Amino acid sequence: MKKVATAKAPAAIGPYVQGMIVNNMFYSSGQIPLTADGVMVEGDITAQTNQVFENLKAVLAEAGSSLDQVVKTTVFMADMNDFAEMNEAYATHFGDHKPARSAVEVARLPKDSQVEIEVIALVK
Repeated sequence: MKKVATAKAPAAIGPYVQGMIVNNMFYSSGQIPLTADGVMVEGDITAQTNQVFENLKAVLAEAGSSLDQVVKTTVFMADMNDFAEMNEAYATHFGDHKPARSAVEVARLPKDSQVEIEVIALVK
């Protein structure tokens, strides 16, 4: 197992790492809409989803992967009524690539964010 950490995404705020590589697979920790400096992005679900993807791109790059190598995502949302807006932002980051996905509403997310996303991806 190899730990993945980059200063281009927010540091872990607990006893975990940004991601792990096992064999040729990358498993990310959930990313919330914090900037790399640890500042929460204010605004609607679209703004927060876009920041989450900036974080995911950074940890994927550090792992030697990218969004086009993602095989599975899990999306956690504070309010499923925001699904359409989240889904629209999500789609802009993946384009024609469509990994498997689960999306669930949860009671609460870290730092009261509106969205958290984790990915599993191939490593080249």
